[in-house]
Amino acid sequence: MLRHTLAHLLGARRSRPVAEPGVPGRVRLPLPPALSASLGCDAVGVPARYGFRLMSHLPRAGCVFADADQWWWIVPSGSDLDLDWPEQVSYVTGACVPGGRPRLIHAPDSRTPYTPPIPLYLMVCQVTGVAPSWAAPGRPKAVPAP
Repeated sequence: MLRHTLAHLLGARRSRPVAEPGVPGRVRLPLPPALSASLGCDAVGVPARYGFRLMSHLPRAGCVFADADQWWWIVPSGSDLDLDWPEQVSYVTGACVPGGRPRLIHAPDSRTPYTPPIPLYLMVCQVTGVAPSWAAPGRPKAVPAP
């Protein structure tokens, strides 16, 4: 798996994030053109220290981008609906992430760029030590870290 990830990291040099017009300090993660993103794209960012652990335990990973600080998983738009993502996690709409220079390190074998959000959510909760929590209407969306 490490060899596969490194091969994608080295091979992804042509796929650079594009600065988002009108949004200073943000870049849009560029998906490979052969993949269909018909459900729209959001991104879930986790601290880099959890990246390899998450990747090795997920049953299926879609496009994953990484830089020195964050790993970003592409999920369908609206994957934050009624989910309390842990505080250490960044959820961004439109796959428009803050600064940095994330590069594509994993491309899926299928034609879809998505990582299934529920398994990702459960694994993120496990590695961050936060109990999974689904939001009730009117409740705050953030779950405090332990």
